[in-house]
Amino acid sequence: MTPAEYDAWYDSPRGRWIGETEFRLLRILAGLRPGETLLDVGCGTGWFTRRFAAADGGDVTGLDNDASRLAFARAHDRKAHYLEDDALALPFVDLSIDCVVSVAALCFIDDWEMALQEMVRVARRRVVVGLLNRHSLLWREKGRDGGVGGYRGARWHSVEEIRAAMATLPLVKSDVRTALFLPDGSRLARACERCIPNNLPWGGFLAAAANKQQDSRAASPRNLTNLKDLDATRLPRGGSK
Repeated sequence: MTPAEYDAWYDSPRGRWIGETEFRLLRILAGLRPGETLLDVGCGTGWFTRRFAAADGGDVTGLDNDASRLAFARAHDRKAHYLEDDALALPFVDLSIDCVVSVAALCFIDDWEMALQEMVRVARRRVVVGLLNRHSLLWREKGRDGGVGGYRGARWHSVEEIRAAMATLPLVKSDVRTALFLPDGSRLARACERCIPNNLPWGGFLAAAANKQQDSRAASPRNLTNLKDLDATRLPRGGSK
Protein backbone atom coordinates (compact mmCIF):
# COMPACT_ATOMS: atom_id res chain seq x y z
CA MET A 1 0.00 0.00 0.00
CA THR A 2 1.44 3.38 -1.01
CA PRO A 3 1.39 6.35 1.39
CA ALA A 4 -1.26 8.01 -0.80
CA GLU A 5 -3.45 4.90 -0.72
CA TYR A 6 -3.06 4.58 3.04
CA ASP A 7 -3.97 8.20 3.69
CA ALA A 8 -6.87 8.08 1.21
CA TRP A 9 -8.55 5.42 3.35
CA TYR A 10 -9.33 8.21 5.82
CA ASP A 11 -11.33 9.93 3.07
CA SER A 12 -13.77 7.02 2.87
CA PRO A 13 -16.95 7.37 4.99
CA ARG A 14 -15.90 4.60 7.39
CA GLY A 15 -12.26 5.65 7.47
CA ARG A 16 -13.09 9.28 8.24
CA TRP A 17 -15.49 8.29 11.01
CA ILE A 18 -12.90 5.98 12.58
CA GLY A 19 -10.11 8.54 12.29
CA GLU A 20 -12.19 11.39 13.71
CA THR A 21 -13.47 9.20 16.56
CA GLU A 22 -9.93 8.20 17.48
CA PHE A 23 -8.59 11.74 17.18
CA ARG A 24 -11.35 13.15 19.36
CA LEU A 25 -10.45 10.73 22.17
CA LEU A 26 -6.71 11.31 21.77
CA ARG A 27 -7.14 15.08 21.87
CA ILE A 28 -9.18 14.87 25.07
CA LEU A 29 -6.55 12.69 26.72
CA ALA A 30 -3.64 14.85 25.54
CA GLY A 31 -5.18 17.99 27.03
CA LEU A 32 -2.74 20.25 25.24
CA ARG A 33 -2.17 23.68 26.74
CA PRO A 34 -1.51 26.83 24.70
CA GLY A 35 2.02 26.93 23.31
CA GLU A 36 2.93 23.37 24.26
CA THR A 37 5.04 21.11 22.07
CA LEU A 38 3.81 17.74 20.84
CA LEU A 39 5.71 14.84 19.30
CA ASP A 40 3.84 12.18 17.29
CA VAL A 41 5.95 9.00 17.31
CA GLY A 42 5.43 6.76 14.28
CA CYS A 43 3.42 9.44 12.51
CA GLY A 44 3.31 7.70 9.11
CA THR A 45 1.61 9.92 6.54
CA GLY A 46 0.82 12.51 9.20
CA TRP A 47 -2.98 12.16 9.25
CA PHE A 48 -3.16 12.58 13.03
CA THR A 49 -0.13 14.86 13.19
CA ARG A 50 -1.63 17.51 10.97
CA ARG A 51 -4.89 17.38 12.90
CA PHE A 52 -3.09 18.05 16.16
CA ALA A 53 -1.28 20.94 14.47
CA ALA A 54 -4.49 22.40 13.05
CA ALA A 55 -6.61 21.90 16.16
CA ASP A 56 -4.36 23.09 18.94
CA GLY A 57 -1.97 25.48 17.24
CA GLY A 58 1.11 24.47 19.21
CA ASP A 59 4.45 23.30 17.84
CA VAL A 60 3.85 19.78 16.52
CA THR A 61 6.46 17.36 15.16
CA GLY A 62 5.92 13.98 13.53
CA LEU A 63 8.63 11.31 13.60
CA ASP A 64 8.79 8.15 11.49
CA ASN A 65 11.43 5.86 9.96
CA ASP A 66 9.69 5.59 6.56
CA ALA A 67 10.99 8.21 4.14
CA SER A 68 8.16 7.79 1.64
CA ARG A 69 5.48 8.33 4.24
CA LEU A 70 7.30 11.37 5.58
CA ALA A 71 7.57 12.81 2.07
CA PHE A 72 3.80 12.49 1.75
CA ALA A 73 3.29 14.06 5.18
CA ARG A 74 5.49 17.05 4.35
CA ALA A 75 3.73 17.57 1.02
CA HIS A 76 0.34 17.76 2.72
CA ASP A 77 1.15 19.76 5.84
CA ARG A 78 2.62 23.24 6.19
CA LYS A 79 2.17 23.53 9.95
CA ALA A 80 3.85 20.50 11.52
CA HIS A 81 7.52 19.52 11.28
CA TYR A 82 8.63 16.01 10.27
CA LEU A 83 11.75 14.05 11.19
CA GLU A 84 13.07 10.70 9.96
CA ASP A 85 14.36 8.74 12.93
CA ASP A 86 13.93 5.71 15.18
CA ALA A 87 11.14 5.28 17.76
CA LEU A 88 13.44 3.02 19.77
CA ALA A 89 16.06 5.76 20.16
CA LEU A 90 14.29 9.11 20.00
CA PRO A 91 16.76 11.87 19.11
CA PHE A 92 15.75 14.18 21.98
CA VAL A 93 17.12 14.79 25.44
CA ASP A 94 15.12 13.86 28.53
CA LEU A 95 12.06 15.93 29.45
CA SER A 96 12.19 18.03 26.28
CA ILE A 97 8.69 17.61 24.76
CA ASP A 98 5.54 18.64 26.62
CA CYS A 99 3.28 15.90 25.24
CA VAL A 100 4.37 12.74 23.39
CA VAL A 101 1.75 10.72 21.51
CA SER A 102 1.74 7.66 19.30
CA VAL A 103 -1.25 6.37 17.33
CA ALA A 104 -1.16 2.61 16.64
CA ALA A 105 2.56 2.71 15.75
CA LEU A 106 3.47 0.66 18.83
CA CYS A 107 1.28 -2.13 17.42
CA PHE A 108 3.86 -2.59 14.65
CA ILE A 109 7.05 -2.30 16.71
CA ASP A 110 8.38 -5.60 18.06
CA ASP A 111 9.92 -3.99 21.14
CA TRP A 112 6.92 -1.76 21.82
CA GLU A 113 7.76 -1.51 25.51
CA MET A 114 11.13 0.07 24.64
CA ALA A 115 9.37 2.52 22.35
CA LEU A 116 7.02 3.42 25.20
CA GLN A 117 10.00 3.91 27.52
CA GLU A 118 11.54 6.29 25.01
CA MET A 119 8.31 8.28 24.78
CA VAL A 120 8.22 8.59 28.56
CA ARG A 121 11.89 9.57 28.70
CA VAL A 122 11.53 12.58 26.41
CA ALA A 123 8.10 13.66 27.71
CA ARG A 124 7.92 16.59 30.11
CA ARG A 125 4.23 16.51 31.07
CA ARG A 126 2.03 13.95 29.28
CA VAL A 127 2.21 10.65 27.34
CA VAL A 128 -0.66 9.32 25.20
CA VAL A 129 -0.69 6.06 23.22
CA GLY A 130 -3.34 4.72 20.87
CA LEU A 131 -3.44 0.94 20.46
CA LEU A 132 -5.59 -1.83 19.01
CA ASN A 133 -7.74 -3.57 21.63
CA ARG A 134 -7.58 -7.36 21.67
CA HIS A 135 -10.88 -7.61 23.55
CA SER A 136 -13.10 -6.04 20.89
CA LEU A 137 -15.30 -6.72 17.91
CA LEU A 138 -12.67 -5.05 15.73
CA TRP A 139 -10.19 -7.76 16.69
CA ARG A 140 -12.73 -10.46 15.82
CA GLU A 141 -13.24 -8.88 12.40
CA LYS A 142 -9.72 -7.75 11.50
CA GLY A 143 -7.18 -9.15 13.95
CA ARG A 144 -7.55 -12.92 14.11
CA ASP A 145 -5.15 -15.27 12.31
CA GLY A 146 -2.49 -12.62 11.84
CA GLY A 147 -4.83 -9.84 10.74
CA VAL A 148 -6.14 -8.67 7.38
CA GLY A 149 -5.50 -5.57 5.26
CA GLY A 150 -3.84 -2.74 7.16
CA TYR A 151 -4.12 -4.77 10.37
CA ARG A 152 -1.91 -7.61 9.11
CA GLY A 153 0.95 -8.25 11.49
CA ALA A 154 -0.35 -5.85 14.15
CA ARG A 155 -0.05 -6.57 17.85
CA TRP A 156 -3.33 -6.20 19.74
CA HIS A 157 -3.08 -5.07 23.35
CA SER A 158 -5.40 -5.33 26.33
CA VAL A 159 -6.33 -2.72 28.91
CA GLU A 160 -4.58 -4.77 31.59
CA GLU A 161 -1.41 -5.05 29.50
CA ILE A 162 -0.97 -1.33 28.90
CA ARG A 163 -1.83 -0.51 32.52
CA ALA A 164 0.85 -2.94 33.67
CA ALA A 165 3.43 -1.47 31.28
CA MET A 166 2.69 2.09 32.41
CA ALA A 167 2.92 1.06 36.07
CA THR A 168 6.61 0.21 35.61
CA LEU A 169 7.45 3.69 34.28
CA PRO A 170 7.72 7.14 35.92
CA LEU A 171 4.09 7.97 35.20
CA VAL A 172 1.17 8.93 37.44
CA LYS A 173 -2.59 9.33 37.10
CA SER A 174 -3.01 6.91 34.22
CA ASP A 175 -6.27 6.98 32.28
CA VAL A 176 -7.29 4.19 29.87
CA ARG A 177 -10.33 4.52 27.61
CA THR A 178 -11.66 2.84 24.47
CA ALA A 179 -13.71 3.77 21.41
CA LEU A 180 -15.13 2.13 18.26
CA PHE A 181 -17.40 -0.37 19.98
CA LEU A 182 -19.11 -1.27 16.67
CA PRO A 183 -16.39 -0.59 14.07
CA ASP A 184 -18.43 -0.91 10.86
CA GLY A 185 -19.28 2.78 10.66
CA SER A 186 -23.02 2.16 10.27
CA ARG A 187 -25.73 4.41 11.68
CA LEU A 188 -26.09 2.00 14.58
CA ALA A 189 -22.33 2.11 15.21
CA ARG A 190 -22.33 5.91 15.27
CA ALA A 191 -25.32 6.00 17.60
CA CYS A 192 -23.68 3.50 19.96
CA GLU A 193 -20.48 5.54 19.96
CA ARG A 194 -22.41 8.55 21.22
CA CYS A 195 -24.10 6.55 23.97
CA ILE A 196 -21.51 4.07 25.26
CA PRO A 197 -19.05 5.55 27.79
CA ASN A 198 -15.38 5.41 26.88
CA ASN A 199 -14.42 3.88 30.21
CA LEU A 200 -15.79 0.51 29.11
CA PRO A 201 -12.94 -1.78 27.93
CA TRP A 202 -14.43 -3.24 24.74
CA GLY A 203 -13.85 -0.62 22.04
CA GLY A 204 -11.56 -1.52 19.15
CA PHE A 205 -9.37 1.54 19.76
CA LEU A 206 -7.59 1.63 23.11
CA ALA A 207 -6.16 4.96 24.27
CA ALA A 208 -3.98 5.23 27.37
CA ALA A 209 -2.58 8.41 28.89
CA ALA A 210 -0.66 9.41 31.98
CA ASN A 211 1.19 12.35 33.47
CA LYS A 212 4.95 12.34 33.78
CA GLN A 213 6.26 12.30 37.32
CA GLN A 214 7.70 15.65 38.31
CA ASP A 215 11.43 15.63 37.76
CA SER A 216 13.90 18.34 38.72
CA ARG A 217 16.16 17.39 35.81
CA ALA A 218 14.07 19.39 33.34
CA ALA A 219 16.47 21.82 31.70
CA SER A 220 14.04 24.71 31.65
CA PRO A 221 10.42 25.38 32.62
CA ARG A 222 9.80 27.22 29.37
CA ASN A 223 7.97 25.60 26.48
CA LEU A 224 9.64 24.96 23.15
CA THR A 225 7.80 27.01 20.55
CA ASN A 226 9.52 26.39 17.22
CA LEU A 227 11.56 23.82 15.36
CA LYS A 228 14.79 25.71 15.99
CA ASP A 229 14.23 25.31 19.74
CA LEU A 230 13.20 21.70 19.24
CA ASP A 231 16.39 20.92 17.31
CA ALA A 232 18.39 22.25 20.24
CA THR A 233 17.07 19.34 22.32
CA ARG A 234 18.14 16.69 19.81
CA LEU A 235 21.02 14.37 20.58
CA PRO A 236 23.98 14.42 18.19
CA ARG A 237 24.14 11.34 16.01
CA GLY A 238 26.30 8.78 17.71
CA GLY A 239 25.98 10.57 21.05
CA SER A 240 24.82 8.93 24.24
CA LYS A 241 21.51 9.52 25.97
